[in-house]
Amino acid sequence: MTSTETLTLEQQIDLQIRTSGPISVATYMGLCLTHPSKGYYRAADPLGAKGDFVTAPEISQMFGELIGFWLVNLWQQMDQPKSFTLLELGPGRGTLMADILRVACRAPGFRDGLNLRLFETSPGLMAEQKARLEVYDPKWLQDFETFDAGPVLVIANEFFDALPIRQFVRKSDGWHERQVGLVEGKRAFGLSPTPIPATAMPDAVANAEPDTMLEVCFAAAEVLTRLGKVVSRQGGAVLAIDYGYATTQTGDTLQGVRRHAYADVLEAPGDTDLSAHVDFGALGNVARSTGLATQPLATQGQFLARLGIGERAAALTGANPASAPDIRAAHDRLVGQDQMGTLFKVFCAHSPGLAPVGFTA
Repeated sequence: MTSTETLTLEQQIDLQIRTSGPISVATYMGLCLTHPSKGYYRAADPLGAKGDFVTAPEISQMFGELIGFWLVNLWQQMDQPKSFTLLELGPGRGTLMADILRVACRAPGFRDGLNLRLFETSPGLMAEQKARLEVYDPKWLQDFETFDAGPVLVIANEFFDALPIRQFVRKSDGWHERQVGLVEGKRAFGLSPTPIPATAMPDAVANAEPDTMLEVCFAAAEVLTRLGKVVSRQGGAVLAIDYGYATTQTGDTLQGVRRHAYADVLEAPGDTDLSAHVDFGALGNVARSTGLATQPLATQGQFLARLGIGERAAALTGANPASAPDIRAAHDRLVGQDQMGTLFKVFCAHSPGLAPVGFTA
């Protein structure tokens, strides 16, 4: 065992800064979330009441059931291919996919052609996914390069928000990257002394005011570029649901959550969930550059309402009258304007010629 392996993640990060100097926000996020042995997603199950946050599939089965219907509709538009890949990025406990497939596999032929693929970094969550989805013979991908023949359908619920971002701040001599360093022995934010010319930044921030912050997620662009090329070549679609904005914006959205409460992002690395809002405008540009078409960005509330969540809630209530208050509460949490309904957005990139439902009234 090397000396660094005996250190906590906090100590390792501080040692790296002392040894090599300040690190980028992206490097810090990457270490905090995916360190091989001590990262947040490697060491614990973050989901549910005992974790740090609750995702839509954990709130209600209706979320996954409607996405299952959405997938069947696309599969039918593609003439019910005899072989296709269904890939989920960051599948959590497998709850979403279990709900999806419970509905989708009722369509004759869907289960026969299904090649289920999962992309996950947490060993603990992989074990839960295997237990919940074993009947569908899932396989875990290590990259986005090798796929079976046939169309590829990708689901990503709260995946892109956890990818590392870089942050840049506008100063009089250009943009400077925000970094994490040490001040009197404590982690603190600062700026790289080396300016980046304004001409190297997106046109959307060409006239940004001093001290404006821009966030860029190169990791998200790389993931979507790789997947977009595959989907463009083989056919299919990418559905991403996350909190974010429709066009490139400025501002600091990096946040930490621990035990269902906001936390300082620089405290308790490895024990705090870090995330940032997704720039769906940038993702749309990436998708189109690979040859895919994109749908108008929808809110989660709009998307689920167009897929019939009201009717599904009524049907569940009719079958389980005693659960009516819980079903109504779950419905309102998923679609309410003051809850997840407006904060979360739904993005879809797809093969030209397909008409994914849920994006126009």
